[in-house]
Amino acid sequence: MKAITFKAFAITNEIDLNKIAIHCGIPKKFTWEQPLILKGDILNSIIEKDVTDTQMVMVFSFGSIVFINLSDSNETKKFFNFIQSFEQDIDMKNAERYFDDYRLHIKESENIELTDEYVMVPEYETFYPELISTVLAKSVALEKTEEQLGKIHDNLETMIERLEKGKLRIGNKELARTTAQIVRHEYNTLAYIMILDKPEITWTSSTAGDFYDMMVEFFELNDRFKILKSKTDILYNILNGFSTISHSIRGLFVEWIVVILILIEIMLTLLEIAGLLPY
Repeated sequence: MKAITFKAFAITNEIDLNKIAIHCGIPKKFTWEQPLILKGDILNSIIEKDVTDTQMVMVFSFGSIVFINLSDSNETKKFFNFIQSFEQDIDMKNAERYFDDYRLHIKESENIELTDEYVMVPEYETFYPELISTVLAKSVALEKTEEQLGKIHDNLETMIERLEKGKLRIGNKELARTTAQIVRHEYNTLAYIMILDKPEITWTSSTAGDFYDMMVEFFELNDRFKILKSKTDILYNILNGFSTISHSIRGLFVEWIVVILILIEIMLTLLEIAGLLPY
């Protein structure tokens, strides 16, 4: 059997699968954990090219797309343009920035062999394409999230440099904006990518479950998720420190204003007693 190729992209944070399904005439309500599989005549009309039974595209709600046995760049661009008609915030210039290639080989052997470029299995199972696509989709989505986390780190580093220079005041808007970035990052990772969730087939087939667990472990999805979670917790601690410093400075400023007003009131009273000010 010829090798099955996979090409995964993370192009945005969220894709509304139900809007696309309605447009394509697919009578199904999709939940968060279910990918939208486009093939046959529907895929023909999108990429404007006849496709075989082995060619398809899987679209995931957390913003990833996996092309199966489709590697032509014109085909992927046409599909990205199709998705952009539903999700306007997709940056087409950077649509191919986060991607991964993989292959599925069928070869008679006793064990499954996993490498960075391919997985080799003794015989074909219908669940292999979906499970491999799911792992690749989550992996590239994590890669995108990891880079976004790096940008948040850069923003915090700028704040730390300001503190080192004695510029202790940090605006509420700046704190709120950075907090929102961290919350959005955590929400995208935990709620959208759903690292801890498994495809439905893994609950009904032990073979599928074992294969999926092997793929997840090889791509280190759980470890990468834990690292992101710990980094996020560290960011929250740092941001809480900034917030405490900022609030302390504002509180100290208010206290000094109160002290100054009291001193002015005392001085005015003494001047009145001394007759230097009219009653």
